[in-house]
Amino acid sequence: MAKIKPGKNATKKDLIIEKAAALFRIRGFNAASMRELAEAVGVEAPSLYNHIGSKSELLQAICFKIADEFTSHLERVENTRSGNVVKIENIIRFHICMMLDEFDEVFVANHEWKHLKEPYLSNFLNQRRSYEKRFVALIEAGIKTKELKNINPYVAVLTILSAVRGLEFWQRHKKNLGPQVLQDDMVTHLLKGMIK
Repeated sequence: MAKIKPGKNATKKDLIIEKAAALFRIRGFNAASMRELAEAVGVEAPSLYNHIGSKSELLQAICFKIADEFTSHLERVENTRSGNVVKIENIIRFHICMMLDEFDEVFVANHEWKHLKEPYLSNFLNQRRSYEKRFVALIEAGIKTKELKNINPYVAVLTILSAVRGLEFWQRHKKNLGPQVLQDDMVTHLLKGMIK
């Protein structure tokens, strides 16, 4: 029987979660089977259960890994002494990097979260709402300090998050545009309409 061989510094469970994210992105959570996951990992299906409890547990792991990464980054940004525009730029760049570097996991967290079971579903949605409120608060702070125009903070956050989510199209087509150019241009376009 084949053994699961994780990469450097990754556990066997990390490898399974990574392969599950790719599978859930391509097939969707409901359509993906544990047999397909076992094939992607290179083991017999029963071997997976030595490392994970269920397909639902994998979805939870993916969604909360991504939610926790975004929340941790936001906390670090909030605690810096930088101006609000710098903080907002930092958050936009982080969102872009996540879409480029952890695309499968971010895609699954964005699209397949609805298959989470309670209490995980409510927990995930609460974490997401809290994140959006804190991001809106940064925009409001920038307006108050006159760093930003008098814009609707919620619409600004919605626009930023929607634009970054649009990178799903770039991931599919990978035009002749390097990741750094893409990131710099997106930041310029997204901030230009807000800065005074």
